[in-house]
Amino acid sequence: MGKQKNVREILGFDDTWFLILGIPSLSFCIPLLFFKATLANGLMAYLPEWGISMMYTTAYWMACRTIFIYFRRRFPGQQETRKRIIYMSVAILASYGVVNWSLDYVHLLIGHEEREGVTDFDYTVGTLMIVALVSTLYESVYLYDRWKVSLLEAEKLRRENVESQLEGLKSQVNPHFLFNSLNTLTYIIPEDPDKAVHFVQKLSKVYRYILEIRDKKLISLQEELNFLHAYLFLVQERFGDNLKANLRVPEEAMNLQLVPLSLQILFENAVKHNIISEEHPLQIELWVENERLIVRNNLQRKRQAMPSTRLGLQNIKNRYTFFSEEKVDVIETKDHFTVSLPLIRVPVGV
Repeated sequence: MGKQKNVREILGFDDTWFLILGIPSLSFCIPLLFFKATLANGLMAYLPEWGISMMYTTAYWMACRTIFIYFRRRFPGQQETRKRIIYMSVAILASYGVVNWSLDYVHLLIGHEEREGVTDFDYTVGTLMIVALVSTLYESVYLYDRWKVSLLEAEKLRRENVESQLEGLKSQVNPHFLFNSLNTLTYIIPEDPDKAVHFVQKLSKVYRYILEIRDKKLISLQEELNFLHAYLFLVQERFGDNLKANLRVPEEAMNLQLVPLSLQILFENAVKHNIISEEHPLQIELWVENERLIVRNNLQRKRQAMPSTRLGLQNIKNRYTFFSEEKVDVIETKDHFTVSLPLIRVPVGV
């Protein structure tokens, strides 16, 4: 069984039915096409011609097949294709001479008379046609199979590369969130230690959620909003009523998908880069429009820019390129900063 599988892999396909159907069919046609045979006297009268043709066809076919298997084992690499074809061509021509001489001898022994008007040139052309046709069929199928394999390998490498890039982008988000959450905690500890303890408890719950979704490439809007509410609790522990969030999401949009933690990053950026005070409260709005999720905040930038890890928006954009042809839109005006995220419909069962 292992040997059959090996031969099948070498040829590029299982040629069992190719042999069973191809040899009788080709041997039936050769006398009609090249040796001036006819079916005028009926099939029974044609059987001797078919039998002789079957003998030649089987011998040439199997000789070519054996040569293909041998040299494909000997020169399996794609870079060895030219060498393999050259050696196979020489071997096929040599085997043609040996097989042709041997069969001509058998032909004489059985006393089959040559058809009148058929020259040696006709016989040569007919037999070479068998060799050429069989060689072309086997080589074409083999090259087609190699082409399919190379496409599959290229696609596999592309997917592995995409997966690797995506995992790299996702891995950037978790430390980013933890870093900024700890920064927030440093503001709370001196002001209210009890609140800091409560904050840490909530932070542990939020971070547990991040760990739970780390293997997900997409997440439903419902799940992301649940996380966002927990995140807003942490942020509002520090800013109180100076940070206002208005979330308006219709029920029918809850099952649409987006990349995990994208909303947390957008809200975090708004908090990080804008003044938040009683005189200048930060207002963040979120709503769905044309299957896009819109996040907008009033723009009141801090005069002294805070250090940035440069993940933020670019991370979201990079992750979205793996799942949607639609772009993440960023619009900045004098008064507002707006980000529009595509919401993705995932087919049922995926």
